Amino acid sequence: MIAADVTSTDLATIMLDLGRRAKAASSKLATASAERKHAALIGAAEAVRMRKAQILDANALDMDNAVQKGMTKAFQDRLLLTDGRLDAIVDALRAIAELPDPVGAIISEWDRPNGLHIERVRTPLGVIGVIYESRPNVTADAGALCLKSGNAVILRGGSDSVYSSRALVECLRLGLKQAGLPEDGVQLVPTTDRAAVGEMLGGLDGAIDVIVPRGGKSLVARVQSEARVPVFAHLEGLVHVYIDRSADLDKAVSVTLNAKMRRTGICGAAETLLVHKDVVPTHLKPIIDALLAKGCEIRGDAMVQSLIVEAKPATEEDWKTEYEDAIISVRVVESLEAAIAHIEHYSSHHTEAIIAEDPAAVEKFFNEIDSAILMHNASTQFADGGEFGFGGEIGIATGKMHARGPVGVEQLTSFKYRVRGDGQLRA
Repeated sequence: MIAADVTSTDLATIMLDLGRRAKAASSKLATASAERKHAALIGAAEAVRMRKAQILDANALDMDNAVQKGMTKAFQDRLLLTDGRLDAIVDALRAIAELPDPVGAIISEWDRPNGLHIERVRTPLGVIGVIYESRPNVTADAGALCLKSGNAVILRGGSDSVYSSRALVECLRLGLKQAGLPEDGVQLVPTTDRAAVGEMLGGLDGAIDVIVPRGGKSLVARVQSEARVPVFAHLEGLVHVYIDRSADLDKAVSVTLNAKMRRTGICGAAETLLVHKDVVPTHLKPIIDALLAKGCEIRGDAMVQSLIVEAKPATEEDWKTEYEDAIISVRVVESLEAAIAHIEHYSSHHTEAIIAEDPAAVEKFFNEIDSAILMHNASTQFADGGEFGFGGEIGIATGKMHARGPVGVEQLTSFKYRVRGDGQLRA
């Protein structure tokens, strides 16, 4: 770690060196064989498996600091590594290793009347800067996905996960070294000084090709405001579940419960529940009772409060809040159209779900809601690159340019055109 009293000049020098090394590594990773990248990822997975004890010890230091700082239980849950969660990281690294190599893949090809054959081919982006808050698994996912897609990556994790992230990066770098690839393909910013983020947003003298922020609203807002390079924005997960008039009761209860309470601190957790007025007599209380039984606080509109004794009044701010905790806001809506209007007004355009048996209602919901991920009769907690078959994700991109939804290996590539001729001249 860099000393806390590092000067701004020293920090700038250190960060520029980080960028230069990443740029040099990216040119080698861009042309690395699929076999070497596969070997690097399998080696990294094995390193995580073999170093479980050391990684858990490092995470214990981060957890102790989080407890001393009075961090919320939801925050601590996001930060915590367990034996099972490390097994999941190992599995994710292996799954990413087994994905088809995107680099050089032909996206499309065609022939022109003049005999030219044109191919659109995937290429790496170059150097990716990932700025994220205290989720150690992002360290492994981001490093692995960038490696698989032929990119170098500079990781700037949250100060609260610094020991965990460092231990995981060491595993990724060991995998690179064993495969004969440059270790600088994966680098962790070696300071918790927030000024390092500003250096990254400036692009490190042209070294960084794209920035991926993953964290709270203030972090993403800063990145979007200050970045001098392209940004794949991962906004907050203000996620909605809508219970349609045609909803099956058992599905409505089980899906809502899982969407909210499986893990309350992840971006795919439901934060607002909308219930069609026609099923309030049959569906509202069973759903709320299931949530209450799991310790979830209910904040409801006037009708919900009149029917649920435990419900607290929902304010205007509640409809705009990503709780990341065992709290959910609940509103009764007059119609599907009213549910869509509520979602379009308050949503962060991350993930929304409809529980319904009416195909027409589902199609209307899917067609009229402009969010990155839409679910039908399934938990919003499936909003995850691993669950989509991507092996993992750097984040859920909520913008509309280049990448949207889970950002996996394909989304971390651009493309170029290869044009093959036989002496053609343009008139």
